[in-house]
Amino acid sequence: MSNIINKSLGFFKRVPESPTNPQKYQNTEKFEIEDLFEDDSLSNEKAKVAALDEKLRQAYFWITNTAIISPYYDIEYNDGDAKKFVFGDSKVQVNLPSDQSYSSFVLLPLLNLAAKGKCLIVGGPGRGKTATAVLMGLLAGYDKTDVMRAIQHGQPQMTISDLLGHPLPADMVKAEKTSDIRIAWRKWLEMRVKIIDEYNRIPTRTQSALLTVLADNYAEIFDQVYECPDAAWYLTANDDAGGGTYQVIEALKDRIDIVIRALHFNTRFIDDLLKRIELNFKPESIIPEEIIFSEEELATMNKEIRNIQMPSALRKRIEFFCRQFEFFEPASNRLEYMTKDTAKLSVMDMQSLFRKETGKDPIKDLGSQAKNGLSVRKIMTLLMFSKAMAYFRGNKQVDLEDIRQILPFVLHDSLAPHLESPFFDQSGNEVFRVDRIVWLRKLFDLSCDDFVGQDLDNSDPVDAFEEEFRKGLENVSAREVDKRLLNVEKQLQQWSEEKKLYGYRADDILKLKYLHQRYSNYKRWLQWKK
Repeated sequence: MSNIINKSLGFFKRVPESPTNPQKYQNTEKFEIEDLFEDDSLSNEKAKVAALDEKLRQAYFWITNTAIISPYYDIEYNDGDAKKFVFGDSKVQVNLPSDQSYSSFVLLPLLNLAAKGKCLIVGGPGRGKTATAVLMGLLAGYDKTDVMRAIQHGQPQMTISDLLGHPLPADMVKAEKTSDIRIAWRKWLEMRVKIIDEYNRIPTRTQSALLTVLADNYAEIFDQVYECPDAAWYLTANDDAGGGTYQVIEALKDRIDIVIRALHFNTRFIDDLLKRIELNFKPESIIPEEIIFSEEELATMNKEIRNIQMPSALRKRIEFFCRQFEFFEPASNRLEYMTKDTAKLSVMDMQSLFRKETGKDPIKDLGSQAKNGLSVRKIMTLLMFSKAMAYFRGNKQVDLEDIRQILPFVLHDSLAPHLESPFFDQSGNEVFRVDRIVWLRKLFDLSCDDFVGQDLDNSDPVDAFEEEFRKGLENVSAREVDKRLLNVEKQLQQWSEEKKLYGYRADDILKLKYLHQRYSNYKRWLQWKK
């Protein structure tokens, strides 16, 4: 009987055979003469480094096939047309992806580990939120006991000392000044994977101390500072709204990079639960060594992700999407201050201001669907996780579908829907009031459709101005400067004849105003130089 059990447990330790995502690669690395004299150890090290994306995929498939029962493929990729079926009165469409697709509940925590991001896992009790976070700590090479001890469990009585550490009693008695007091820092601060369970049960004051660690990588008590290493963060909460014993402070919520939903258990897989009971199987106890990452490997993988290319055509689509939301015409009579942030800082009711947005097509105006714009931090996070998605799939550059799939999880808690927008009242759009993931993906699709409809890949006037300016101003004559200034003014005049002003156009106008000022300053310098 013991042989059967050992054999079964051996099956659970089996790593998926490589390659997990077979595809043809082209070697784009430039040949150097030094390569002829490179020793074998360096060649082997390069081969090891090059295989980290494959190791990440092996980890994903081991988790989905063995550790976590998550039989979902909600991150869909297609190579050609997918088979589609429609079910029920609601006409829900189910696609059968034609390319390798993934479960967000497993993939996104892994991408967060590789990107050293900060993720929030939300869902009801018992759905594997904490277990998934623990698994990430084990994949980072930590001992199970160390990971379990390092989990910070949110509870209403948690103090700053409970979270960060305690001053040594002897020093409290002898010290003449606070800088003489030594601190017994909590061990979790030094870890590369940090887990905060039920972070919305932590008191507000303690949340502020947590924010300092999460945002700035240091802890402070009694004028003593402890510098923390870069880490992948995993926070959990039982609901999307961030409720709980204490309301989560906005600054802390803003630092969350990505939100992950704990998907429900599919009861067609109860047999797998039965096998785990019979074999006393605990995934965290038998993680294969082949998929455990060293500190060096995690650092190298993070660097490789940053080096993934973002094609300019895709960057422009992200720019166009992000330009839609911050602009808010009722907020001011000056373009620079026509923002939703200006409106929020006023004493005016936002809903009353939204009603002043008359005349524009509320369906075409994507900005009318959101109460706020996007911060620089969120845009950078979107770029980073899009690169991480492409890296995981074994590609050298980001695809449009990578952005489309990752964007809803990045913006889940940061782009708040304006539910009174007429968009949500349209037939078939009621579901977007409830499910932010599908709403955000729809929002991105609408933005891309508008981008293509305006043919901005081929006829974006700002591109020409920008390309000309990036060549520099050295040796540019005063006559040429006058010509460029006139062209900027002509373009602004052309846009002024458009009947309505939308968010994407507002940023275009401000960009040309910026270029006009740069040229004007240079012209004044030329005149002074004479």
